[in-house]
Amino acid sequence: MTEQELIAHAKQVMERAYAPYSGFQVGAALLAKSGAVYLGCNVENASYGATICAERAAISKAVSEGEREFCAIAIVCSTGQKAYPCGICLQVMSEFFPDGNVILEEQGHMEVFSVRQLLPAAFSFKGDPEMSAGVMIG
Repeated sequence: MTEQELIAHAKQVMERAYAPYSGFQVGAALLAKSGAVYLGCNVENASYGATICAERAAISKAVSEGEREFCAIAIVCSTGQKAYPCGICLQVMSEFFPDGNVILEEQGHMEVFSVRQLLPAAFSFKGDPEMSAGVMIG
């Protein structure tokens, strides 16, 4: 799957976004190491905190289908500008693919970042995942 193809998938699913409050539609296409592609769009809610970002929708969909390893995610938005992921989405990405790529497009120009570039000090449990407190790692 090429970066261009992932962007095309993200654009298709962006059209399904539910964004009646912001009018800001976002689409994401997540590439699993298995080769499968999972799509997600933002789903807004009148209680803004209940809004689901496109990136987390795609990751949740993939995880619910049994996937755990990912290579890249393409993200697009209805304004045509780069749709940088929010901090929560970056933290979720760092959980599943810290060395993966984030592909953004603006006016037909693609730019690729690693998750680590966008979130260099992700929150992570060091050692035992059963720990009750996390530590910052860089």
